[in-house]
Amino acid sequence: MTKYIVQGGKPLFGEVEISGAKNAAVAIIPAALLVDGICRIENIPQISDVTLCLKILEDLGAGIRCINRHTVELDCSRIRTTRTNYEMSRKIRASYYLIGSLLGRFGEAEVAMPGGCNFGGVRPIDQHVKGFAALGAKVSVEGGFIHASAGEQGLRGANIYLDVVSVGATMNIMMAAVMAKGVTVIENAAKEPHIVDLANFLNSMGANIRGAGTDTIKIDGVDRLRGGSYAIIPDQIEAGTYMAAVAATGGQVLVKNIIPKHMDCITAKLLEMGVEVEENGDTLLVRRNGRLQKTNIKTLPYPGFPTDMQPQITTVLSLAEGTSLVTEGVWGSRYRYVDELKRMGANIQVDDKTAVVEGVDHLTGAPIQAYDLRAGAALVIAALAAHGQSEITQVQYIERGYEDIIEKLRALGADIRAVEESEAAEAANVG
Repeated sequence: MTKYIVQGGKPLFGEVEISGAKNAAVAIIPAALLVDGICRIENIPQISDVTLCLKILEDLGAGIRCINRHTVELDCSRIRTTRTNYEMSRKIRASYYLIGSLLGRFGEAEVAMPGGCNFGGVRPIDQHVKGFAALGAKVSVEGGFIHASAGEQGLRGANIYLDVVSVGATMNIMMAAVMAKGVTVIENAAKEPHIVDLANFLNSMGANIRGAGTDTIKIDGVDRLRGGSYAIIPDQIEAGTYMAAVAATGGQVLVKNIIPKHMDCITAKLLEMGVEVEENGDTLLVRRNGRLQKTNIKTLPYPGFPTDMQPQITTVLSLAEGTSLVTEGVWGSRYRYVDELKRMGANIQVDDKTAVVEGVDHLTGAPIQAYDLRAGAALVIAALAAHGQSEITQVQYIERGYEDIIEKLRALGADIRAVEESEAAEAANVG
């Protein structure tokens, strides 16, 4: 197993280029199943979740041609099965998008129950099922697979009100409805940037979707989607993670290839904490010299503060002056990483959905373990800011969503490297 060895205490300086959005890519790639023709997808992030998505499509019969490291051409005109590989599908949460895309194109889908990160909260798919059922599909779970079938009548447009704001359900229903007969209206829809990106991708292939980015999305069903080209938006959470790293370590970094509007919810909180952020076109210059200040944060659906930035910002606040409150308003709980921060000297108490963060002067390097993608990124930030050496295990979670994280951080002056377990043990003994 690979581990990260981090020698902390060094401020970050330089420039970092943000990759394509993970949360958009893992939906847009399955959405290519809806396209009867060749679609070219650009700005794809090189991360393990994307690699797995492409392997699943290839196993279904899709033709995949890699143009370069960040561009692929997908031909889904010869799909030979609507049943996904069990082992591959269960390794990734986003495999549930295959239900909507296969159901929308072929009228049936058999997809293994999704896996991915388990950060302590339950992530049900009941709203997805509610949407599919409203469109006329029958859905059941048998033998570890979700079975969905539109039957002889096919899918038909419907009015669907989501009981809770769900990003996954919004995107999945959108995919299932693009070729349903008639008009589908999704109310109480999520508004995240990657939902808009998925809608723009589908529209570029011939779909008729209006209102993405608002709480009401209208979809006029079309007969088919044609091929075309599309570039994925930059990753809001990756950009926010590097901004948080600068806040924790100090220094000055130019974050490049971003959409500033998407960053407003993160930028606003960093400014409250005393971090300087300057916007210029598609870049943000992030600078921190003095002591961080306390603030209170509650995660909310977009345009609120993103739940996927909660572990990173909590780590930063553990170094701020005073007491901060962090409230998780999206998931039931995602504080498993707090015990790892405590190993490093953080003073954090969790009560249900709220973390009380008493800032400390510094963190100290320690052996720590990543439990999920964003918690793993938070531990990297903590290790970069800490005094001394840290060893981070279970880094496969981190590599699910961060392209070239070691190389990008090293280019900013961080002392971080990936080693195999035997090498890590030797390094620890030497240290």
